[in-house]
Amino acid sequence: MTAELHDTDGLDALKDVLSHTTTHGIPTLYAPSRQGEITAGLFFRVGRADETLATSGITHLVEHLALHRLGLTDLHYNGATANAYTLFHVTGSEEEVVAHLNGVCAALRDLPLDRLETEKEILRTEAASRGGGADSQLPLWRYGAQGYGLSSYNELGTWDLTAEQVRHWAETRFTRDNAVLWMTSDAVPEGLDLTLPAGTRFPAPAASTALPTTPAYIHGDDGHVVFNAVVRRSTAASVFADVLGRALFQDLRQEGGYSYTAEADYTLRDAGFATLTAYADALPKKQDAVVGGFVDTLARLRAGRIEQSELDSVRGKIMKMYDGPDLGAAALPSYALNLLLGHRLLSPDEHKAELDAVTVADLREVAREAWASGLLQVPGRGGADWAGCTLAPQYSRDAVTGTRHQSLGGDQVTLVIGAEGVTLTTPGGPVTVRYDACAAMTARPDGARALTGLDGFAVTVEPTLYRGVTPERIAAIDAAVPEVAVVRMPARAPEQIPRPRERKAASSGSEGGRSTWGWTLGLWLVGVVAVVWGLLCVLVTADEAGAVNPEWDAVAGIWVLELPLLFVTWQMYRARRRRRG
Repeated sequence: MTAELHDTDGLDALKDVLSHTTTHGIPTLYAPSRQGEITAGLFFRVGRADETLATSGITHLVEHLALHRLGLTDLHYNGATANAYTLFHVTGSEEEVVAHLNGVCAALRDLPLDRLETEKEILRTEAASRGGGADSQLPLWRYGAQGYGLSSYNELGTWDLTAEQVRHWAETRFTRDNAVLWMTSDAVPEGLDLTLPAGTRFPAPAASTALPTTPAYIHGDDGHVVFNAVVRRSTAASVFADVLGRALFQDLRQEGGYSYTAEADYTLRDAGFATLTAYADALPKKQDAVVGGFVDTLARLRAGRIEQSELDSVRGKIMKMYDGPDLGAAALPSYALNLLLGHRLLSPDEHKAELDAVTVADLREVAREAWASGLLQVPGRGGADWAGCTLAPQYSRDAVTGTRHQSLGGDQVTLVIGAEGVTLTTPGGPVTVRYDACAAMTARPDGARALTGLDGFAVTVEPTLYRGVTPERIAAIDAAVPEVAVVRMPARAPEQIPRPRERKAASSGSEGGRSTWGWTLGLWLVGVVAVVWGLLCVLVTADEAGAVNPEWDAVAGIWVLELPLLFVTWQMYRARRRRRG
């Protein structure tokens, strides 16, 4: 069943490229293709950025459950969960595509929740085998443990989500009003049954920030230099990404010989903004040169030192796509996603006009905008302060007050459990997670708690690693953290529960035992000297007290020498107690 889509989204401007209608209430875009088979995609405006850290993975679970009943087949199909959308994709004959889309929607209406625990385990296995890219930690540092920053984290919800939570998520997010369908055909096939519950079109989540100032930098793995920026979506910004990629390749590989790979990418984030990412690799001995060259390239573009030929080359490459066959079919995914996100829809003529209007001055402004919001990842422990970047916060701004629990592994770290949150005090500074800003807390049966704040800072409470962390203190944390942020984890094997190193050494009677004997011997030596000198002080004082003309100055001088001996004796006594644990 189809009906005409009201012209409220600018789709009529695309009438020479594609056709549009609605299918069971779902906006539908279609255009013919010379390929023998049909390709279709069903977008939903829900993704990882809509979740919380405690429920992360819930969208991915719905995607997996919706595809489970389709079974093994030679049909080419897949699902994908991105930050701002979920896509079900299929290629096949008309009958196969209709059957597949009908099956996806039927499963979304009635998820096979008896498979929930199995699919959770599959997702955890998938995550364990999927290595993070060179830029995988940048979202965490930019956004924190929420929204678009969740792509840096494992899907914690795969441990603790209930069937009711997953069902409710499907019923409210995978609806006809939160979807767009596209397909490469000259008409919508008969027999489609895409019945889904009514709902709401959710806008993409607002972006959070964990960076107090930009441009900023962080430390990353050796061998990789990455630059990440948020820019306004525009034709000039997409052109700039290509110009930047070419400039990095020329400067770092062709001229400098520092890198093998040097490239840039432009990816939409939401209706108004896109993410610009640039990357270069480096050998360990050339890392500093790559960072310097990388920054110099960005500075050159910000200064407007861009050749007109560079712009013309990129513009010509983009223009060529309009000469290809099946232009409408090729553009369908892009148009459907822009419609889903609420971004403006440009006809080919409008886009070509904007491309023609881009100038070198426009690219310079994009370069300046990118640098102003930039986050640079430098290899190892290098820095970028010299380039005008500020190190991203490594510690929290403040600490909570409460009961103090000394680390059993050293006296420089203390855990504080307070009424407002927990703080780990370290030599560098405090790390604090406040209960009212807790993104997630994992809870183990053995009492371990790991709290992550919305700003990305994390504190792990291991009762075996701190003095005095009793079940009552753990209960106080549990009572203060909102239930929606709690993720209950399975029990650990005894050997997986951490133990303090000093405790192990002391029990073995080896290195820790020798260290304690040394402190004991030193304590006895200093203590004996202090006692002997103290007795001498008493005798001299008594002798002078009986004299006709006592020399009290000499008495005071002798006693002054006793004070350092007493102080050293006390300090060695305390050190010996710490060594013995």
